[in-house]
Amino acid sequence: QKYAGIAPVTERSGKKEWIHWRYSCTTFLRQTFVEWAGQSVRYSFWAKAYYEQQKSKGKPHNTIIRALAFKWIRILFRCWKTKTAYDESTYLEALKRKGSPLLKYAMESNF
Repeated sequence: QKYAGIAPVTERSGKKEWIHWRYSCTTFLRQTFVEWAGQSVRYSFWAKAYYEQQKSKGKPHNTIIRALAFKWIRILFRCWKTKTAYDESTYLEALKRKGSPLLKYAMESNF
């Protein structure tokens, strides 16, 4: 996540704190993940639910997409590590098992 530039950087000085994305990273890789996360909203149930949930909290579009890309990187790394293909139903079952508030939001808003 850090290599791809998706992980946010938090800087603090005195009483001030600001968050930005990484400047020294492979920008092509970062842009690839951001664009892919943006497209996943159209085709993935949980990604759309996550997007809508964050939008209802008042988050800006780019922030939501970067956060979604952060989630996708974690999922892809796990798939790569276990040598399994991504399966949306498996991920949704895991969210259900853990009692994810994302699924509750999706069911209440009726996507």
